[in-house]
Amino acid sequence: MHRIPSASRRIDLLLLAVAAVWGASFVVAKDLTAEIGVPSTIALRFAIAAGAAGLLCALRRERMPGGRGLTIAVLLGLSQAAVIGLETWGVYLTSATNAGLLISLALVMTPALEGLASRSWLPRSYFVTAVAAVVGVALLVSEGGLRAPTAGDALVILAAVVRALHVTASARLTRGRADSSLAVVFVQMLVCAAAFSLFAGPALPTAVATLGGSGWLSIAFLGLLCSLFAFLVQLWAVRRTSASRASILMGAEPIWAVVIGVVVSGETVGTAGLIGAVVIVTATYAGQAIERRQREGASTRRAAPRSSTSTV
Repeated sequence: MHRIPSASRRIDLLLLAVAAVWGASFVVAKDLTAEIGVPSTIALRFAIAAGAAGLLCALRRERMPGGRGLTIAVLLGLSQAAVIGLETWGVYLTSATNAGLLISLALVMTPALEGLASRSWLPRSYFVTAVAAVVGVALLVSEGGLRAPTAGDALVILAAVVRALHVTASARLTRGRADSSLAVVFVQMLVCAAAFSLFAGPALPTAVATLGGSGWLSIAFLGLLCSLFAFLVQLWAVRRTSASRASILMGAEPIWAVVIGVVVSGETVGTAGLIGAVVIVTATYAGQAIERRQREGASTRRAAPRSSTSTV
């Protein structure tokens, strides 16, 4: 019986944990943005995350990236800020359930982008699943009658595109570099916190003064688990596996988002939306399975010539 190596199992479990906290983040972010606004929510989220990451770096005496490494970290921070900004504004304008499902489109886009970057083309069946996912989106946002996505839906779809670009870039730009994952994430957190603090402006001190205990717990959840823990695991994982595999293992995020949105927030999904949700999740997992078989087949073909030259 084939056994999964312990290192791979550890990567898988950590990425699944990221999916769980990200799935829960949509409901938390929606409630928090309704209280203090989107820019202040994101600024405080990343201020908490940056503070915790900086403390860990100091305790571990991590060496900060410099030169090209620092440039890469700043660029990844800007792309991460774009993802979270679009996603959070989308959640604010649509339902947490819709947002959680629509962001899963990144899981279909990432293998395509990674294949494009590496010039390793995916089979036609993969793109059939991508089209099916788009059909699922149309059903999800239709609510019984065909219509264009709302502004919130459109922002989350755009966030999915940027997230796919960010994950692919993270894998290609950081793999093989000696820079500490924690230090790179610290720089990303600082960039995000600074950008949204400037964006929030005078509203930020007001938000700090008005937040109650539950609000600060929500900020801590978003900052420590959904940002620091999640981004550190994501970057650590994509440096040891493929961006596509990381996206595959975080594919449970929309399931968590739907369950928590319905159970905790009382959101409803109509018949057409439920069918669309099933189509999105099914197409996403089917596409990921196709990508995995393609990657494993390519690895086998590359190993074949070496095996054929061995002697007994």
